[in-house]
Amino acid sequence: MDALSARIEEFFALGVIEGSRRDEALAAFEELRAGLERGEIRAAEPDAAAATGWRVNAWVKRGILLGFRLGALVEMAGDGLSFVDKGTYPARRFAAGDGIRVVPGGSSVRAGAYLARGVVCMPPMYVNVGAYVDEGTMVDSHALVGSCAQIGKRVHLSAAAQIGGVLEPVNASPVIIEDDALVGGNTGVYEGTQVGAGAVLAPGTILTRGTPVYDLVKGEILRATAEEPLRIPPRAVVVPGSRAVKRGGAGEAWGLSLYAPVIVKYRDEKTDLATALEEWLR
Repeated sequence: MDALSARIEEFFALGVIEGSRRDEALAAFEELRAGLERGEIRAAEPDAAAATGWRVNAWVKRGILLGFRLGALVEMAGDGLSFVDKGTYPARRFAAGDGIRVVPGGSSVRAGAYLARGVVCMPPMYVNVGAYVDEGTMVDSHALVGSCAQIGKRVHLSAAAQIGGVLEPVNASPVIIEDDALVGGNTGVYEGTQVGAGAVLAPGTILTRGTPVYDLVKGEILRATAEEPLRIPPRAVVVPGSRAVKRGGAGEAWGLSLYAPVIVKYRDEKTDLATALEEWLR
C-alpha cells in the first residue's frame, strides 16, 4: 500500500503526464481503482487514535482526481442507454455471485466505489467513486451516496436521502454514516458530517458543517470546529426543528424562525422496535 500511495503522489504532482509516464500513471490509478472496488483501499477508515475515530487518506483522493485527469471522454453504452463520461470511470457491473441486489430501473454505481455483500440498491439511486457501502445497507430510491462517503453496516438510506461527497480539498473529511444508522427520506448530510452508530435522522433533517444541532437531552449545542466536523452522537434521534429569531429587527418583528435540527432523545428499546421493520424490508 505504501508503494502505491507513493506512486500516486508522484504522478499527481507531475501535472501534465505524457508518453510512457502516462501509461505508468494509468497503471497506478487502475490499481487504486481496483483496490477501492474490493474495499481494500478506502478514502477514510476507522482509527481509534484519531480524535473523530476516523482517519482521512488524502492520497486516495489524489488518486481519484488523477483518474479524472488521465481520462478522456468516451461513449459508453449499456442496456439500451448511452452515456458520455471519462473512460477511467465507467459504470460498475455486478454478477449474482457478488451478493448485491441492483433492482432494475435506472440505478448506477461508478467504478471505484465499493459495495459489500447484502447491499440493496433500489432504483433510481447513485453511488459515486470512492464511496464505501458496507454489508446489509439499503440505498433506497432517489438516494445519493457521494464521492468518498463512508456508509456502515445495516444502514438504511431512505428515499431521496442525499449523502454529500468530497474530493477537494483532499484533506477534508468525507461524510461518514456509521453502523445501524437510519437516515430518513429527503434528509441531507453534507460537508464531512459524521453520524454515529445507531443514530436516527428523521425525514427532512439537514446537517452541514455550519449547522448547530441542539441536544435537548444533554442541554448542549453541537457544532463543527476548525479541526473537527459536526458529529451526531451514537443512538441520537434527530428531528427538524426551528429556533426563533431574537436579535431584534425585522426577523423578530415578523416572528420568523430559523431551521435547527434537534436531538429529542437517544434511541431506546421502543425506538429499536419502531425501526425493526427495516430488517424485513431488506
